[in-house]
Amino acid sequence: MKNNNPKGIILILLGMLVFSVQDSIMKYIYSFVSLYEVYLIRTLVSFIIILLFLKITRKPIVFRTQYPMLTFCRVVLFFFGFSSFYISLTVLPLVTATALFFVTPFLITIFAKFFLKEQIGPRRWLAVTIGFIGVYVILNPNFDNFDYMSLTPILCAFCYSLSMIIIKITSEKDSVYTQTFTFYIGAIIISVSFYFIFGDGQYNTIDHPASQFIFREWFNNLEASIFLMVVTGFTASVAFLFLFSAYRIASPAVVSPFEYSILIWSSLSGWFFFNEIPDLKTIIGIILIVCGGIYIFIREKAQDQSIATEKPLR
Repeated sequence: MKNNNPKGIILILLGMLVFSVQDSIMKYIYSFVSLYEVYLIRTLVSFIIILLFLKITRKPIVFRTQYPMLTFCRVVLFFFGFSSFYISLTVLPLVTATALFFVTPFLITIFAKFFLKEQIGPRRWLAVTIGFIGVYVILNPNFDNFDYMSLTPILCAFCYSLSMIIIKITSEKDSVYTQTFTFYIGAIIISVSFYFIFGDGQYNTIDHPASQFIFREWFNNLEASIFLMVVTGFTASVAFLFLFSAYRIASPAVVSPFEYSILIWSSLSGWFFFNEIPDLKTIIGIILIVCGGIYIFIREKAQDQSIATEKPLR
């Protein structure tokens, strides 16, 4: 029964705090590790932790999906989506990247209209518009000298939103743990493939932090990075368990707005660890995005139509 909303809210707040720790670590280590080196270690650690959790709690462990093609598409979208988010941390302040990712509810709403044939009223369309105005305010694009790498969190949100639409279909027969394991297996396969393609650093020829993060030689500074990479896997799995538990015991419409608490944690982490202080336009843009997202959650509850609120946004 989804009737323990106070505990669910606490779990969401803790989950967002743990996710902000993971994002802060990623931002700290991008200058001396390779992205997919981190991805591989993070995924392996998370896979082991979730597997042990299921063994200890005696829950069924099922790897086989009932939707192989849709699952393949979801894994690819999720993998490269969050690759985009981690790449964005090389060029954007932590809170800015996080805020731009929260266009996800707006994109899920749009995709639900066209792919799931959900009925979206004018109020939610207005909320979507307000959210994208917030994005424009944050980016403040000067098209003569615009860094298109600033769009990578939005690319992440785009991929993640499509993957959430797929999950809405596959959840009919695949459990949340099956969907998690299929992603882990897919992410491990893709990451190992990348190691054989460019893991020796031969393509690390461009003097740009994002390019170097992608193509830097793997395991070149393992003694300084292995602990932090393992911690990213630990935090990812712990945050997942917090969020999954919150959505299991509480009403998604009640707890989902509290996912925006990660913006507070990201602001504090960015200020404390990286000396990042958001300017006025960024703050205004964040407020517009948060207001638009929360209003979508409110309208979904009023219409008894869970789309963006059905699953965690992280």
